[in-house]
Amino acid sequence: MTTSDQKETPAAGTETAAPYGMQSRSADIAKRKKVTTVRLADMRRQGEKIAMLTAYDATFAAIEDAAGVDCILVGDSLGMVCQGKNSTVGVSLDEMAYHTRCVAKGLEKADGAALLVADLPFGSYHQSRDQAMASSVCLMEAGAQMIKLEGGGWTTEVVQFLVERGIPVCGHLGLTPQTVSALGGFRVQGKDDDGAAKLVRDAKALEAAGASLLVLEMIPAKLAADLTSQMQTCATIGIGAGSGTAGQVLVMHDMLGINIGRMPKFVRNFMDDADSVHAAFSAYVRAVKDGTFPEDARHSW
Repeated sequence: MTTSDQKETPAAGTETAAPYGMQSRSADIAKRKKVTTVRLADMRRQGEKIAMLTAYDATFAAIEDAAGVDCILVGDSLGMVCQGKNSTVGVSLDEMAYHTRCVAKGLEKADGAALLVADLPFGSYHQSRDQAMASSVCLMEAGAQMIKLEGGGWTTEVVQFLVERGIPVCGHLGLTPQTVSALGGFRVQGKDDDGAAKLVRDAKALEAAGASLLVLEMIPAKLAADLTSQMQTCATIGIGAGSGTAGQVLVMHDMLGINIGRMPKFVRNFMDDADSVHAAFSAYVRAVKDGTFPEDARHSW
């Protein structure tokens, strides 16, 4: 047989390369147990930190999963980092469903373990509980396993309505990007006594309504830690809220150091000491799990 007739045999534990960067999970990548709402509750009780990152396409979702990310958030932040908008307002439900499908497909091809959370965009849940239900169904059908919505007060009734109908919910308090204009810009929330008390009330109400996770964005570290200690079933996920929360989330572009704007104080560039994107994601997961990120003195208020 001539050399031209011979076919290369893939090495053990590897697969033939696929075009355009996508292939199934390789046999040499250890398979993790699926992350579910039950697993998240166990992590909160056991004190294991939850590592969450945003992703907006199949490839990055698969890489994040392989690096050990627990929850992948298809955030409406895509309006800023993918579409170039000045805020998350203007992202449509159809656009969120499209990116959710992309991420879900990446996790499917990788036989991934991460829980997929998707944002309900501005205007998709504000009119009524029925509207919120229809929008949530749209994202769940696209592959989401949990939906996220912003705000307290009136949203409590919406959260309860969704949870009672089998839709897991992640709340979001503090700096809520969809209503940033009403908040006077990207400013730390809960700095005074009244603001802090309202945050605690809203958090407890969302937990009572059945929220599984609660993102706390840009609030003082002490307030976030105190609030976290008062939660009985709901795991807090901090972003600019200090190290005392049950987990952390960052926008993927920020933690890779490819933000085209001003880098927020609460971000650490994990590419600084990494030789690949996968290594940066893995370093982020390790730092969240062992409590070395965030550093309260550097990344919080």
